[in-house]
Amino acid sequence: MATVRSVYLLLFLLCETNLVIGNVPASYEYAEPNEPVYAGPSSNVDRQLSLQRVQAVRAVMKENNIDAFIVPTADAHNSQYIAPSDARREWLSGLSGSSGTALVTENYALVWTDGRYFTQFELQVDTSVWTLMRQGIDLTIQNWLVTNLTSQNRVGVDPTTYTRASWNILEAALRPANIELVPIYNNIVDEARRRIQDPPPDRPNEPLLALSSNYTGRVSSEKISDLLIQIRARRASALVLTALDDIAYTLNIRGSDIPFNPVFFSYLVIRADVGINNTFLFWGNGELPTYIEDHLASEGTQIRCLPYIQIFDYLRNLSNELTSGSTIWLSSDGSQAVHVAAETNPVVSTLSTLSPVALMKCIKNDVELRGFRASHIRDGVAVVRFLRWIHEEVSSGKNITEINVVDKLDELRGEEQYYKGPSFATIAGAGENGAIIHYKPSREGPQRVIRTDDMLLVDSGGQYMDGTTDITRTRHMSSNPTPAQRLAFTRVLKGQILLATAVFPKGSTGNLLETLARKALWDVGLNYAHGTGHGVGHFLNVHEGPSGIGAALMANDPGITPGMIFSDEPGFYEVGEYGIRHEDIVEVIEMTRSADHIFANGLVGDFSGRGAVAFYTISLAPHQTASLDVELLNEDEIKYLNNYHARVLATLGPILKERQLTEDYEWLEKECAPIYRSAAILLKTSPFLLIIMYSLLKL
Repeated sequence: MATVRSVYLLLFLLCETNLVIGNVPASYEYAEPNEPVYAGPSSNVDRQLSLQRVQAVRAVMKENNIDAFIVPTADAHNSQYIAPSDARREWLSGLSGSSGTALVTENYALVWTDGRYFTQFELQVDTSVWTLMRQGIDLTIQNWLVTNLTSQNRVGVDPTTYTRASWNILEAALRPANIELVPIYNNIVDEARRRIQDPPPDRPNEPLLALSSNYTGRVSSEKISDLLIQIRARRASALVLTALDDIAYTLNIRGSDIPFNPVFFSYLVIRADVGINNTFLFWGNGELPTYIEDHLASEGTQIRCLPYIQIFDYLRNLSNELTSGSTIWLSSDGSQAVHVAAETNPVVSTLSTLSPVALMKCIKNDVELRGFRASHIRDGVAVVRFLRWIHEEVSSGKNITEINVVDKLDELRGEEQYYKGPSFATIAGAGENGAIIHYKPSREGPQRVIRTDDMLLVDSGGQYMDGTTDITRTRHMSSNPTPAQRLAFTRVLKGQILLATAVFPKGSTGNLLETLARKALWDVGLNYAHGTGHGVGHFLNVHEGPSGIGAALMANDPGITPGMIFSDEPGFYEVGEYGIRHEDIVEVIEMTRSADHIFANGLVGDFSGRGAVAFYTISLAPHQTASLDVELLNEDEIKYLNNYHARVLATLGPILKERQLTEDYEWLEKECAPIYRSAAILLKTSPFLLIIMYSLLKL
């Protein structure tokens, strides 16, 4: 345990060093949407309602003496996905895209969004009321406000929807123009909705799920004890956790308040200035179910549960009760409202840093790692069954739509043990839709039928009680891509393999590795416009910081160490024609001569004692070798791919046979046949020979 605690403390020191030397926090784009996403059904705003809604907002603004009101796509916990109760921008503007910020003044109503939604804006939004502001082209929100408002005007923002950093940036931009930034705690959009008899939905408060240490590997009391050590090391009196996944991780509890993310609306305060009963959970009406109390008690954890809405009063009272010189430790991702409440007493200071839980949960323990591997085996079975199904259905001439793909994957995963639902909205892009990086098929309107000449990109994942999955496979429906598609398909896979087989010093940051995934594309002047890898939570958020693999150094990146989990997902997108992405989840391992890695035998050093690490692919599903130009692959790439496919067959094959899924097994056997560059053909072998080859390739 001392070793684990030392690792956490070291990670903190590394993160703070990054901040001190001035590394700029990087905006990071995942292949799946990474900005706040409203994951519920579309609001289907009637265009005739648009003016009524804007006028209702303006009326409330006038009562509050507010000249401009900003409506971001955000909740009080800086969550990636948001619940319907927080989908204010969509309700107000009608734009159902995942990215956007609305601004309403007396004479203007504007929406800032990125290029993915320019066309969608014109289709969904009443342009006689709303004006599109194109991010990266038109004025920023700050510049627009400074240009169009006058001295002593007041800009309103709900402080629960802005982080402290975002608030400070906006305030600094407005101050020179003598424009005041005003906190509006009673959200103006929510009040406007009530005025027109369309009140916002209640905040979700779904049943909780107790997750035992059989899944988590550590009891909650042990995690809280580690956090108390860190709180005292910071000479703080209390730690305030605001990120929903931080709280779920700490307490070994999961929920379902937000689609795709097994979290629950709550705050957690851990106090080092009191003895027992030092942990306070703010959830629901303040009454935990008996089974959750029993779960916590079984893990040696005592909690006082208070109503969710009392957090701000509690923080104000805590600030006033603490003695002069005391410190309250806050997460830098916490809202402006949380920071202000904790700063009530001027003689009590606040410390705002990366949440310590973020660094605890990004390094998985042995039980979590075993769960990740096991869940990816089950997920692999579902994905293999889906791939066979989609090829057979399309080849037989049936009208299979992108939504059918979404539903079939959920159905097949639902047959696997511990499955709790998708880990994000499935991206199923046929042909031209595959070139839209964040594409998500809609159940409304015309349905895209998958054709035999389509390149189909499917990016999907599952939430299992023992792990979270995320995998992308791109398939040409007739296994006969065009030369351009074959070239791109091969070069994207070359990049994925180069990153998957990398050996590098322990503690390297993801930005140092990212060009490996792009090199094969760069060699011929191609590229892709998203990051290459993200961290993955353990039955938590599919996108988990603070580490990632992107072009720029991520803020607070502690460096890559064993036990971390990442995605490896380069791609290429020919706009209007097709998209290609190959994605696997990889585990960070110690690299030694005995490691399961194609370069293990050649290892001669450990970077002068720093330690060597590498990736081990845990996703299990075949790549479509029929779409490869095998002549473009080198011997190491062929060895890796044959090794991988032999492992896929050796792992999933017996499960399929045991479950009498004969057709799935026979399809998988063909897909996992080894490839040889010299002949540039696929050689079909028996399962027995493939398993032997898997053993030989590891030598």
